[in-house]
Amino acid sequence: MTYQDIHAARFLARPNRFIAQVELDGRTETVHVKNTGRCRELLVPGCTVYLEGSANPARKTKYDLVAVEKARPGLPPLLINMDAQAPNRVFGEWLAAGGGRALGLPRPALLRPETVWGNSRFDFYWESEIVSRETSVPGRGFVEVKGCTLEEDGLALFPDAPTLRGVKHLRELTACHKAGYEAAVCVVVQMAGMTAFSPNDRTHPQFGEALREAAAAGVRVLALECAVTPDSLAITGPVPVRL
Repeated sequence: MTYQDIHAARFLARPNRFIAQVELDGRTETVHVKNTGRCRELLVPGCTVYLEGSANPARKTKYDLVAVEKARPGLPPLLINMDAQAPNRVFGEWLAAGGGRALGLPRPALLRPETVWGNSRFDFYWESEIVSRETSVPGRGFVEVKGCTLEEDGLALFPDAPTLRGVKHLRELTACHKAGYEAAVCVVVQMAGMTAFSPNDRTHPQFGEALREAAAAGVRVLALECAVTPDSLAITGPVPVRL
């Protein structure tokens, strides 16, 4: 996926979770933040951020904040995409193009976003191609996608804040699997160069517990790394999952 009309700016402050103040071309600009998470370790005063300009004259803000450079002692800055809408979009593009075959996920004949099952709305429902119309039933399953922007010493971690909704999704995925569906949770790591992915037990131990229980019940746990530039995001392949 790509962005248009990208501008580099200097982050100043975040008055609330929806907006930030940046210095752009020598002036202070209020911009929309496309991630309502805390992101405290990312949005540090003085850091470089990347904005996408909007052509909509009716908007209150002219720009969306979509990426940030995270400073690392002794290492080059780490470019992180922090657009909360990007993981679903880039995962859908990757799965539809057949990228999931290497991980045992089919190239779907049907890929439907935002599908309700039980008490949850999952990010994707898929069905694989029917081999024989007379005798075969298509494979079918649900995938829940999580975006990951938290990094510590090369380890990708999720969540960066407690997520009861995330725990609920894991319980429902387990129920889906027991009902005969394929079920997977896929963490889209919105940065490159990670050694592995792990649940962030320190921040939300219940999520880590639920993730391990889901994996033990047959739910697939995947983590996919991305190539990131200021104006693009693309899945490059899996990273090891450490539960």
